[in-house]
Amino acid sequence: MASEDVVLYGTWSSSFVDRVKWALKMKGVESQFVEEDLLNKSPMLLQYNPVHKKVPVLVHAGKPIAESTVILQYIDEVWPQNPIMPEDPYDRATARFWAKFIDEKCKEAVWAAIGPCTNEPGKNVEPALAALRVLDDHLGGRKFFSGDTIGYVDLVAGWIPRWMAAVEEFAGTKLLDPQRFPSLHAWACNFLEVPIIKDNLAPQDKLVGRMKEYREIYLAKCACS
Repeated sequence: MASEDVVLYGTWSSSFVDRVKWALKMKGVESQFVEEDLLNKSPMLLQYNPVHKKVPVLVHAGKPIAESTVILQYIDEVWPQNPIMPEDPYDRATARFWAKFIDEKCKEAVWAAIGPCTNEPGKNVEPALAALRVLDDHLGGRKFFSGDTIGYVDLVAGWIPRWMAAVEEFAGTKLLDPQRFPSLHAWACNFLEVPIIKDNLAPQDKLVGRMKEYREIYLAKCACS
């Protein structure tokens, strides 16, 4: 597939964009990446995603697809090599359930506890710890959520090893402790050693810097409200 047929609109700091990048790498699909400034969104991004006006947006043969989990499933259907989703219908439904939990419960709880838009980072970590405990129990010592190789749920959960160290450094609070969450911690280490993941990660200091930028923007908005 020529790169001009597949275009990904995103930004380097977005974990939602990362999961799409990783999926394309898994499939061996060449793509063109268009870096977006989320404070000054391009006309093309607004045209391709007029509802949410967010990244990522994948444009395939001129047709846009928005929302990262939707894009992952689209990629898996269009390019069936190296499957991302399980083959069994029940397993596919279960994978969608856990992806939804990770995005709507786990990530929101962690971000609320130690994210850049938190008034007191590290103060209210109990909901985040509870959500991470559920994931740790679900893994139960498996190498990946999908078994022996990474799949849909692993890609969706990729923000955990990708961002966790950065947000912990930013907030001065440790969440992903190997004694507290042995399965999740081991999974994170395994995930980061997968070549397509390891070779497509932003440096931690750069992520911490971006979080500080978000924090400054948040504080400025609070001061004006």
